[in-house]
Amino acid sequence: MYAIVDIAGQQFKVAKDQSLFVHRLQGDEGASIEFDKVLLAENGGKFTIGAPLLDGAKVSAKILSHLKGDKVIVFKKKRRKGYKKKNGHRQLFTKIQITDITL
Repeated sequence: MYAIVDIAGQQFKVAKDQSLFVHRLQGDEGASIEFDKVLLAENGGKFTIGAPLLDGAKVSAKILSHLKGDKVIVFKKKRRKGYKKKNGHRQLFTKIQITDITL
């Protein structure tokens, strides 16, 4: 059984007991959260497709930790003009574990 769910503006294919990294979510570590924007669900070979969402379908998850991703270096340069700019960015992520899928 799996579902395609919209979490923080991105679509993820999730299954029970799967852990994944999503953009930073509000909530403390150890808290449970629910996502109700379920787009598609599969249960034993039977597919249920929402138009655009499935009514009454929910995906429950538990927040495991909040962390930062790897550093991405942004370097801009214009040759022969003396212009160089170096910047770095670390994206904030939340690690969640899917606990239940309810249709």
